[in-house]
Amino acid sequence: MTIRLSEQLPDKHEYFDLFITTGWNQQYQASPEEVEQANRNSWLTVSAYDEEKLVGFGRVVTDFVLHAMIFDMIILPGYQGQGIGTMILEKLVKKCKDHGIRDIQLFCAKGKRGFYEKNGFEVRAEDAPGMQLRK
Repeated sequence: MTIRLSEQLPDKHEYFDLFITTGWNQQYQASPEEVEQANRNSWLTVSAYDEEKLVGFGRVVTDFVLHAMIFDMIILPGYQGQGIGTMILEKLVKKCKDHGIRDIQLFCAKGKRGFYEKNGFEVRAEDAPGMQLRK
């Protein structure tokens, strides 16, 4: 298996099929057009392909100076554990660092903390800033 990384946006329907595998859309109730718009509004997207099949994805939103946030790290379930997530994450982080962005954060899906820790991320301290507002 040879994985190819691309910064080109994936086909919206292929991406939506990948996005659905996470279960996140049960909460978001987003359409293929809405998730495509989120991807288009991102600074950087990285897609992973096995030949022509989309098998992984990640994206970055940033202010280009202080903060960058990694979102939607998704690997097709049958491809997990093969290093594809690490390839995508390394490319996202490298580009942020190359642009001098000082703070790189991410949303971590439930049960995936160990993967991010293995790749150099730390859990935020209990008293660290950060909250969210839900609908």
